[in-house]
Amino acid sequence: MPIILLVLLLLSPLYASTQPFSHAHAHNDYEHDHPLFDALHYGFTSVEADIYLVDGKLLVSHTRPVFKVRTLEQLYLSPLDSMIRGNQGKVYPGYDGLFYLMIDIKSDGQATYTVLKELLAHYPALVHSPNIGGSRPVIIFLSGNRPMDILKDPAAPVALDGRPDDVGKGYTAAVMPVISDNYAKWSAWNGTGQPPPEALQRIRELAKRVHAEGKKLRLWAIPDNPVAWTELLEAGVDLINTDKLEELNRFLRESRSKK
Repeated sequence: MPIILLVLLLLSPLYASTQPFSHAHAHNDYEHDHPLFDALHYGFTSVEADIYLVDGKLLVSHTRPVFKVRTLEQLYLSPLDSMIRGNQGKVYPGYDGLFYLMIDIKSDGQATYTVLKELLAHYPALVHSPNIGGSRPVIIFLSGNRPMDILKDPAAPVALDGRPDDVGKGYTAAVMPVISDNYAKWSAWNGTGQPPPEALQRIRELAKRVHAEGKKLRLWAIPDNPVAWTELLEAGVDLINTDKLEELNRFLRESRSKK
């Protein structure tokens, strides 16, 4: 039995009955003990992986790797492909929502994308393209050193992570499903106590513009605590960018039970 399928069989009970949460984004997911699988266990529907192109391989690492590290294919592409094939076309059994894999390119954007595109040809279940019929359970979108030429390629197998300056330029949600930016550019509130009404007003206005285009809003480097999560969700932020998988899972479960 292939090792990846064996791992899936051993770990699948950890997430098979988990409630997925559409607002949960795992920042630097690969730094957890069990990349991807820990996020799945806690119901995350969006995960983030930083990659470098080194000697023709896509390596997952926050900084340029000196020693041998795991590849994007090993940590994410192969496991997700196996899950989809084993769960009747879904990442989470019975979950019809999308699963997002955000790939943050740290090396040269165009060179890295060329290798990624060739690699994704082996994983058709993970490919999302506006000109491909049928639904796809996973959307892969590129951040960091974004190869903007993707926007001119209707057959591109991935989408791009947008920025606020991209709003209003006519990019569809299919090619740019998420708009992301640094929280500090939009608010000085530190996430403690009740924020004054004006503290998150610019975020609310940004969220309205993003949502009008059918896209999701993600802010990174947010105050990472329940008080801030509550306020940001109410302000219209769609993906809560966190390192605290268990804590956000508990927060979202409790929030759901109150509705």
